[in-house]
Amino acid sequence: MRTRITDLFGIEHPIIQGGMHYVGFAEMAAAVSEAGGLGLITALTQGTPENLAKEIARCREMTDKPFGVNLTFLPAVTPPDYPGYVKVIIESGVKAVETAGNNPQQWLPALKEAGIKVIHKCTSVRHSLKAEAIGCDAVSVDGFECGGHPGEDDVPNFILLPRAAEELKIPFVASGGMADGRSLVAALSLGAEGMNMGTRFVATQEAPVHANVKAALVAASELDTRLVMRPLRNTERVLNNAGVERLVEKEKTLGAAITFNDIAEEVAGVYPRVMRDGDMDAGAWSCGMVAGLINDIPTVKALIERIMSEADAIIRQRLAGALDGKIEALAARRPEPVLA
Repeated sequence: MRTRITDLFGIEHPIIQGGMHYVGFAEMAAAVSEAGGLGLITALTQGTPENLAKEIARCREMTDKPFGVNLTFLPAVTPPDYPGYVKVIIESGVKAVETAGNNPQQWLPALKEAGIKVIHKCTSVRHSLKAEAIGCDAVSVDGFECGGHPGEDDVPNFILLPRAAEELKIPFVASGGMADGRSLVAALSLGAEGMNMGTRFVATQEAPVHANVKAALVAASELDTRLVMRPLRNTERVLNNAGVERLVEKEKTLGAAITFNDIAEEVAGVYPRVMRDGDMDAGAWSCGMVAGLINDIPTVKALIERIMSEADAIIRQRLAGALDGKIEALAARRPEPVLA
């Protein structure tokens, strides 16, 4: 399958692995890239630019295919060493960067001069147009279904993607609710050039997270996520657990008077305890509604092959059959899950 996204990043399949805190290590990125997608190392998870350089080197030992780095720009009293991270990315020879969070404009000249393609994560059409205007090569359009931060507009992908297609000239991928071949075909039909998957990739054999995390995703339904930190206008979609229920109760009790310090116990420092140690009730960790579509823990290669095979069957059989009036083709069954 060839799209503007596969051409832009030099990949075989129009599938990008989202940058995920305490998931985006070399093992994850290399597995996705080896399977024909675009894997991403999460820079801030590494802690320092020096550690990021080591992680990029580790990834290079695992794959000779294109992979990239996610760099999220966060507001902070003491911000991370962003100049150092950008310097490492450029000097390492990485050719793809996913930016997220605050406007990345000040970092684009250096990245572009180094020949790096930049895809920026956006949750609205207006932010996507801004990313296009400042020179980003592509955008990842995040619908309300997504895990992590969906913005404050609450627009789901069935509306957001075609609106983005109406306005943007640069290519974009769909993010939020992406899990299988049906997701990919739907994204393409709504104007996207591929899809970005986060939560679905966590439930794979290569994902470097505790087995409890993967089991929780398989057990979850589409009803098991919660929106937290909305009173702080920093809304995050997370998987429900005891820590999240404590957080939600604080939000109900304190209302508009709530501050970050009130919920710090359920938010700060949670990811190592969940992803590394498997403490599933530690607090809030990002998870999309797509958890309801996760029923197994395949290898990354098996997952991507299944997605592409399913997408091909939908396009060639179900959709072509509908055009040809072949009703029996509409009942084409979904391939059985690959368990290993």
